[in-house]
Amino acid sequence: MSYDSRFALLVLKTDIEPNMTKHFTSSACKFLLFIFVFALSHFTHAQDIPTEPAAISAGESLFNANCKACHRVSQKLVGPALAGVDERAPSIDWIIKFVKNSSAVIASGDDYAVKLYNEYNKTQMTSFSSFKEEDVMNILAYVKAEEAKAAAGPAPTAPGQAGQPTPDGGGNIAGNYLNIILIGMVIILILLLTILGFLVSALKRFLDQKELTEEDREVIHSPITTTSIFKSKGFIFIVVFLVSGLTFKAVIAALFSIGIQQGYAPKQPIAFSHKIHAGEYEIDCKYCHTGAMKGKNATIPSVNVCWNCHNQIREGTLTGQNEIAKIVKAYETNTPIEWVRIHNLPDLAYFNHAQHVNVGGQECQTCHGPVETMDVVRQHSLLTMGWCIDCHRKTDVNSKGNKYYDNLVELHNQAGDGAMKVEDIGGLECSKCHY
Repeated sequence: MSYDSRFALLVLKTDIEPNMTKHFTSSACKFLLFIFVFALSHFTHAQDIPTEPAAISAGESLFNANCKACHRVSQKLVGPALAGVDERAPSIDWIIKFVKNSSAVIASGDDYAVKLYNEYNKTQMTSFSSFKEEDVMNILAYVKAEEAKAAAGPAPTAPGQAGQPTPDGGGNIAGNYLNIILIGMVIILILLLTILGFLVSALKRFLDQKELTEEDREVIHSPITTTSIFKSKGFIFIVVFLVSGLTFKAVIAALFSIGIQQGYAPKQPIAFSHKIHAGEYEIDCKYCHTGAMKGKNATIPSVNVCWNCHNQIREGTLTGQNEIAKIVKAYETNTPIEWVRIHNLPDLAYFNHAQHVNVGGQECQTCHGPVETMDVVRQHSLLTMGWCIDCHRKTDVNSKGNKYYDNLVELHNQAGDGAMKVEDIGGLECSKCHY
């Protein structure tokens, strides 16, 4: 078959064009797909910091439990102030990676991470590998909220408004009752003496109207002297009554105080100041006493917990000697610190920290008093059975956000008995603490 040579190029072009179009289309799709994936990834990690109250509240809890030992929002501590960290750091994604594994980011040679590492004396931040992205974002939400509060200035305080009072552990209940009884008996005695005085005066006036011998009149109107008072049966009775009452009170108070160690403040092997750590530096109690959130015992921190901060902070003196040196020595020699236990309950009583702190939402100060003001920790409260029962009668059940109590709260509200107290859910049953 013959064909005109004029159409040769046209035929060739027609044969090639579909392949070129297909190749071009495939390349364009790949390029667009790459752009889409990159944009999607960037959007995922460059998410906005949440502003919801729930996120801020969750972030506050995480910050206090994990970050507060080394960071503050507006001032430097062991680490940098976190205000504006979302603007200083390369990206939100970088913050998430650094929080979850700071050592890996530093080891990668990241400029900003290395700069931070060198600026803070090569202190490496603890890696929080268990944190989810949501946890880090909630912490950032709390930091941003605190920044906004600082910028707005302190909130005005309503007239008469004050912070929630810290329970002081009550008083010596038995001693108070005895004081009331003793005061009541003294008042009754004074009333009896007053009545007796009126009766004697009336009797004298009555006898004056009668014809009496001179001897009888001398007896009736005999002068009252100091000697006659001390020898009188009435005075002797009053003295015996008061001495007996005071002795009885002292004996009963002594019996009631058996096993009570209120005010007990033993000397510790290291002069650890809660006023500095929990007060000045606002380290959360649960950072050191980790068991309070998840078990029966609050636990005493090991040397490793102290070392989280004191591997860098090795200066500071208390009681005229370097107490931090003792921590360094304990760490380097792998020797536990023999702390002296302060709060002791009898073996017959069961107490669970997690039930009160994690479920009940109680602050440490409820039982332990204002520890953040104590250089030397002491037993603040009575910690007696009566003291605990009194607390169970007055404390509302923390049912908010706990579905376990939903039906019970509904039934309690239907009964119209007011706020549901701990005693309403069996808080006074013997087997709750003794079994």
